Amino acid sequence: MNLRSYFQKVREIEQGLREAFIVVVSQETSDGGIRGLLTEVPKHLAARMIADGRASLSSEDEGRDFHEKKLEAKRLADQEAVASRMQVTLVPTAELKKSSRISKE
Repeated sequence: MNLRSYFQKVREIEQGLREAFIVVVSQETSDGGIRGLLTEVPKHLAARMIADGRASLSSEDEGRDFHEKKLEAKRLADQEAVASRMQVTLVPTAELKKSSRISKE
């Protein structure tokens, strides 16, 4: 392959991409690539993957679903992190009675 034409093709694809980060759909490749995996990559990397035939642009619906799932996963991870940081102190009943007697005196 002519390197000049390859990089020209990559530049043309990159200029056609509007956003800084693009959701792409992987293609099956001979080196073990799995078809149908969605991934968000920078514009320059998306252009190279498309030019190499390793990925294609996702549809708007696929991209929207990908971002919604990503936000939901982030929300769940944040909830789990907050729950793991919650601290609980157990005080025996005898200690409560003792402290209430001291405060009354």
